Amino acid sequence: MPPAVTNRRTRTAQRRHLERERRLRRLAVLIVVVAIGVVTLLLSAFGGSGTPVRQAAPAGASQLLPAGPPRPEIVARFGSLHLQLPISQSRVTAIGYQGGTEGALALAPLGTQVNQGLLKRVVHKIFGGSTGRPRWYQLPGGEGPGSSSIDVGAAPGTDVYSPVDGVIVSIEDIVMNGRTYGSRLDIQPAGAPSLVVTISHVRVDPSLAVGSPVTSAGSKLGSVVDFARAEHQELSRYTNDSGNHVVVEVHPSATLTLN
Repeated sequence: MPPAVTNRRTRTAQRRHLERERRLRRLAVLIVVVAIGVVTLLLSAFGGSGTPVRQAAPAGASQLLPAGPPRPEIVARFGSLHLQLPISQSRVTAIGYQGGTEGALALAPLGTQVNQGLLKRVVHKIFGGSTGRPRWYQLPGGEGPGSSSIDVGAAPGTDVYSPVDGVIVSIEDIVMNGRTYGSRLDIQPAGAPSLVVTISHVRVDPSLAVGSPVTSAGSKLGSVVDFARAEHQELSRYTNDSGNHVVVEVHPSATLTLN
């Protein structure tokens, strides 16, 4: 065989070998990139709580004074029962949902879950889902369903207003480790006598009593109590303070002892 033909065949074989090696290297890099993407997707999708997202620093002391009633804004529903925001929008530090106390009913949150996993966000983007305000966080803990307690964050001393129209049927002190940390109010909502809306972590206004009528976003119930020394508050994950808040739950009236 002539030397020219032999050299040409040798060079062709070498080029093919180099091209095959380059293809294999590109394939290996692609596999690594895809693997990293899949791992990231799985961690994002199933790590629902995600990295805590800190909000802006709390307002100055002059802005933490009582701000009056909130603008009417529905934050959750249970059937035909609508729960209004009990804190002025300008004073809310964060809104969270978690399991409530025994017997608390699962609520339907309105707005957008801020810390949902990537997979849920993609599904909502493609198929639609709740968007917009209010923005809320899913919190761990509690005994009942994960949406059976609404924690509306605000600084201690912030005014709290009724989330529903109705009548106060019970007022009880909350005692922990021998100390009283505000009270719990039970309101029988107008039009839903089989239910009771419970509001806790509140220092009750002295003008209120069992039998007092209240209106949503209009009747002042009291003010937010400082619970920082009583328990760890999960809402603090998403605020720049200790996570103080007012708690709203809905119970069947038969499960509560009414005064």
